Amino acid sequence: MKGVIVAAGYGTRFLPVTKTIPKEMLPLIDRPAIDFIMDEFAAAGIREVLIISSRRKKSLEDYFDREVELESVFKKEGATDKLARIEPSDMKVFFTRQKEMRGTGDALLCARPFCSDEPFIVAYPDDLHFGEKPLARQLVSVYEKTGCSVMSTLHDPPNLERYGVLALADDGLHVTDIVEKPAPGTEPSREASIGRFLLTPEIFEHLEDGWQKHLTGPKPESEYFHVYALKKLMDAGKVVYHPIEGERLDTGAPAGYLRALLRYAAKDPELAAEIRSAAAELE
Repeated sequence: MKGVIVAAGYGTRFLPVTKTIPKEMLPLIDRPAIDFIMDEFAAAGIREVLIISSRRKKSLEDYFDREVELESVFKKEGATDKLARIEPSDMKVFFTRQKEMRGTGDALLCARPFCSDEPFIVAYPDDLHFGEKPLARQLVSVYEKTGCSVMSTLHDPPNLERYGVLALADDGLHVTDIVEKPAPGTEPSREASIGRFLLTPEIFEHLEDGWQKHLTGPKPESEYFHVYALKKLMDAGKVVYHPIEGERLDTGAPAGYLRALLRYAAKDPELAAEIRSAAAELE
């Protein structure tokens, strides 16, 4: 099983900082968001990860490289704790660049040579997961039982109308459709799709087919999304869903990022005390 992280977007909700700093590098205290995805993949047994980035995000590549100068300083100081904190991952990390921001469907096509004929897990770094069982491992377990692509969901979240909502087959497992941002009262279920998928390699044929149709359609300059290919797999009865176990934090917009930052900080007793103190000052 391989991992793919889609990290090529502009991050416009966080301008001006994302003019130069990739959104995926925004930290929860001292660790960039993308680090948590890598931890999740590693805990699921994934050893090879492709990061789909863009020309504006070279710092992502630098982050996963060695920092030789700091290593030298810390070795001279005997600062073994600091050395451990900058030690690069032992996972194999590959990069490719999406040449233009043409949507998630185009981005995933960049992963085809890397994934080849293997199933793979796709992560969108806006969605971070914390729990006893890593979300990627949960999806692998479902795939091992079904052989199908797997969509992760939140069950009946607040503001359901802001999500892509799944339509479910009579068996309560397979997915037959996804409705983007349905009007309240029209939702096909209470299962909201989030940014973590396990996909089988046959999706690439549908992605390519959809891309060709997109190029000859009425708006070839617009973004091309992977939903077309997902729906083809749904039509063939090859997509199931999995309500996640654990906590999902959404860092995709400033308010959600702040909430995620506070939730993560609260796990540290010292930082939790600082949060309470600051909250008292604001009252």
